[in-house]
Amino acid sequence: MKKTIVLIFLLISIQYGKAQGILDKITSTVKSVTQNNSSLSAEEIVGGLKEALTNGVDSSTKKLGSVDGFFKDAALKILMPPEVKKVESSLRKFGMGSLVDKAILSMNRAAEDAASGVGVIFIDAIKNMTITDGFKILKGGDTAATEFLKENTTKSLTEKMRPVIEKSLSKVDATSHWKDVFVAYNKIFKTKVNTDLAGYVTTKAMDGIFYSIAIEEKKIRKDPAAQGSALLKKVFEKN
Repeated sequence: MKKTIVLIFLLISIQYGKAQGILDKITSTVKSVTQNNSSLSAEEIVGGLKEALTNGVDSSTKKLGSVDGFFKDAALKILMPPEVKKVESSLRKFGMGSLVDKAILSMNRAAEDAASGVGVIFIDAIKNMTITDGFKILKGGDTAATEFLKENTTKSLTEKMRPVIEKSLSKVDATSHWKDVFVAYNKIFKTKVNTDLAGYVTTKAMDGIFYSIAIEEKKIRKDPAAQGSALLKKVFEKN
């Protein structure tokens, strides 16, 4: 009888020990997860993302808004619209390449003028980012933040940039150069080309800005520590 009681006691002790060990592990895991998730608040995470976006936008718009920001960047340089490539080739063939070059330079100068004044639009969109937006961006792809900006600024950018581009095109005689290109072409081929130059340059300029911001976003995600911000490092390490 005594042996039976001792055996039962041992079995209970062993089972209790196992259960206690499992309980300890669960407690430890929960504690660890809680500590990790609470090391940064939701506000801090969104604050870090806003900082990253602001840095990327500032870098991109300053670069593109400077002289040759578009013109000397092979990936962003605005060229003749695809539908008038035949016109360009024909003019160059007949020794009128300088007219084409002047038109291309004028388009890029207009884009540079417009890019230098759009920072405030991006900053407003960044300020209005919600916590939900922030977590979607954090868990999104390499250009999730850029897509957020594109979705929330395209309309405002178009409204702001087009008048600047129209004015800039006029200021540097781009409209005149453009007209010269097609007047010269029409003298030879007796055809007419109708292209919305300001609209084309506005679209290409916005494409260039978002392309540049996407490049900056990828850099930040890849190496947040290189941005010199402890908060950015923590935010993207949690991703």
